[in-house]
Amino acid sequence: MSRSGADLALLLLAGFRTLADRASAELAERGYEDVRSVHDFALHSILSGADSASELARRMSVTRQAAAKTIAALEERNFVARQLDPADRRRTRLRVTEHGLAMLRQGEAIFDELREQWEKQVGAASLSALEETLRSLVGDRAIRLDSPGWTARDPDVQ
Repeated sequence: MSRSGADLALLLLAGFRTLADRASAELAERGYEDVRSVHDFALHSILSGADSASELARRMSVTRQAAAKTIAALEERNFVARQLDPADRRRTRLRVTEHGLAMLRQGEAIFDELREQWEKQVGAASLSALEETLRSLVGDRAIRLDSPGWTARDPDVQ
């Protein structure tokens, strides 16, 4: 049976969705009920230097208004806080709180657990071969964690 390129794309997308959906459900079980993918991207962006609404909007390829809404949601959940810039007291900067860092660590642990489940299901050699094959096709640095969606491609990777 031959498969099309579209079939491959859908299988890859389904694999991602399966892991992401299971991770979200498990994160909710661990007390982070209202975390969305956009929150993860925003937190990684802030950790990598997007310390203002304007910079977060640029990194996430959204409007400043959308970034401000995301920041408000993150503040409401105590994942980020604003602090005065020591160099310019008129400016506030975003920082990820300990609660936000704890949620990110939980998310990483959950993905490790899900990977272990897949390894048990298909075998260590099969999963390792899949990872190596994907890495050879897309490269080690093909996806950035601080950008959502189609903008997540590293500009240095062709």
